[in-house]
Amino acid sequence: MTRFDAVVFDLDGTLCRHDQDADEVYFGAFERAGEDPFGAPADLWAALDGAPDPQDRLGYLRDGFGAVADRHGRRDADVDALARGFDAVVDNGAVSFLDGAEDGLAAARDRAAVGLMTNGPEHRQSTKLASLGLEDAFEAVVYAGDMPRRKPHADPFDRTVAELSVSASSTLYVGNSLEYDVAGAQGAGLPVAWCPEDGDADAGTYDPDYVLESLSELAAVLDGARG
Repeated sequence: MTRFDAVVFDLDGTLCRHDQDADEVYFGAFERAGEDPFGAPADLWAALDGAPDPQDRLGYLRDGFGAVADRHGRRDADVDALARGFDAVVDNGAVSFLDGAEDGLAAARDRAAVGLMTNGPEHRQSTKLASLGLEDAFEAVVYAGDMPRRKPHADPFDRTVAELSVSASSTLYVGNSLEYDVAGAQGAGLPVAWCPEDGDADAGTYDPDYVLESLSELAAVLDGARG
């Protein structure tokens, strides 16, 4: 018998990866905006500060493009148009399962109630779920991006637990972010399994209850074979 009544998964970087070519998105933004390109995708990723605000995604992108424009002496660039262009080019359906994700999800569904809680808004994340064939895979889905407070705040964790009708202490949260998933879940009273997308298992000052190299290891955690 599993030690948990429910398992709740994060989506991006935990169950799935985004497969769209970075150059296609980055330089597509310039084409849409009618701007001469400058910089490279890596410049924008480095300039983006923290996780995006689902309520102001364009502002987040605008600030990132603004920092890249400053670095390349292009303060005349229309960063608002670049942000809109970037958002228009992104294909939210271009996703695929991370290695081990399907095994981990199947193991959870065989043993417990299963939920999904993601910081993204429904209009983006539901497209990803449909592309992955997961529209009916969860007994509760919470889109924290549509809530006043998102991870790492406790509110979305509390809502997910309530929708599953289980206790926080008997619900395992599975995610890839130390700041948002590990700290957020533990702050809401949930044990957490951390599965870093990049394979770097250095948790630093964080203390996840379980560390997984792949979600294929989740069955052993649920069955109590891993302490």
